[in-house]
Amino acid sequence: MSIFKFSKILVISACLAVAPMSNAAIPWFGQDEKQPSLAPMLEKTTPAVVDIMVQGTKAEKQQLPEPLRRFFGNQAPQRERPFRSVGSGVIIDADKGYVVTNHHVIDDADEIIVTLKDGREFEAKKLGSDPESDVALLKIEADDLTAVKIANSDKLRVGDFAIAIGNPFGIGQTVTSGIVSALGRSVFGMEKLENFIQTDAPINSGNSGGALVNFKGELIGINTAIIGPNGGSVGIGFAIPSNMMKNLVEQIIQFGEVKRGVLGISGRTIDAESAKEWGLDTPQGAFVEQVFPDTAAAEAGLKPGDVIVSINGKRNSTFNELRAKIATFGAGKSVTLGIVRDGKNIEVEVVLKESSATKVEAAAIHPQLEGAKLSNHEDGGITIDSIADGAPAQMIGLEQGDKIIGINRMRIDNIAELREMLDGKRGSFYLNIVRGDTPLYIFIR
Repeated sequence: MSIFKFSKILVISACLAVAPMSNAAIPWFGQDEKQPSLAPMLEKTTPAVVDIMVQGTKAEKQQLPEPLRRFFGNQAPQRERPFRSVGSGVIIDADKGYVVTNHHVIDDADEIIVTLKDGREFEAKKLGSDPESDVALLKIEADDLTAVKIANSDKLRVGDFAIAIGNPFGIGQTVTSGIVSALGRSVFGMEKLENFIQTDAPINSGNSGGALVNFKGELIGINTAIIGPNGGSVGIGFAIPSNMMKNLVEQIIQFGEVKRGVLGISGRTIDAESAKEWGLDTPQGAFVEQVFPDTAAAEAGLKPGDVIVSINGKRNSTFNELRAKIATFGAGKSVTLGIVRDGKNIEVEVVLKESSATKVEAAAIHPQLEGAKLSNHEDGGITIDSIADGAPAQMIGLEQGDKIIGINRMRIDNIAELREMLDGKRGSFYLNIVRGDTPLYIFIR
């Protein structure tokens, strides 16, 4: 199985019944009967979906031959490689020229060109983006724009029809249809904010940033990824819910960045065995393993052993869903959590705090970590925020974005614990880290 993020989005002409294949199809009608059509809706909606062309340069790390690694370690020279790519976007504010797309579509861009359905081209300005949620906001200076109406994605149900619109493979605007196959999907791992809508509307490589709309032409999601062989569609596509996108965009407009809200807990998704133990009818919810001091969760009175089953009255099924929704609400927002505690249902009001971004020079903790800057991760662990080229931290194999979660298989949750465990430590040890969604060991002599 392969998982692809793509750089352009596509959508199909919708249909009204499920065919033997993976996508929805028009039911059979007699010759004299009028067949239903999405054309009237699409005529109003498709002008809000744009093509995006990106040019830029990207640093490319070269692999050293094995014999040279003994002398130069893991350090390898980098070279700048020019690139061009395509994607899609959605106009969400016609007066202000706001266009939403994916972060990975415009990442490393030196120039972003937006092409409207009527053929007009405009250079876009990036207002801000968020790599963890894969949302970006652009602005174009243009008149006579068409914006899409944004639907409430919390009201979606499995089985609702979904229509995808975008520009697959750069061949031009395309429409495809299907249904909402699942909600609350997470496919790339805990380090990303994922609460995807899954759809079988055909989406192909080159389609990122396009629109997923309902039968009214209202935006229910931003297409972002597929699972399929060789980048082709097999009816498993994913979109960022419109409510999640809206919350993030509002923060970018106000602050120029996403001020992520955090609870300050670590935990896991409830499984069947735990559900029985905690008196739950179904194995759904986020089990709280630890509440960190001086956090929103601590101030609100959350306790280890609590099971969070709803957010603002909406069911919460997994820990990842909780994490994604809390993060997109933004710092300072108040949320109501439904909790099962000691077999009783209670509600707790929580005012979210901003994710701590305080960076610490790692050289003060251990000489082999010199050159790295660290910060506490919102869900426990330590993030490598940056590494200087040629520094000891790079030579031992650490990379920017790595998350340190333990030492010699002993869990650590923050920089203070890392400092305490390494204080005066002599001899060899290894760091337990997570890179993307892959656990790794980094050996230190």
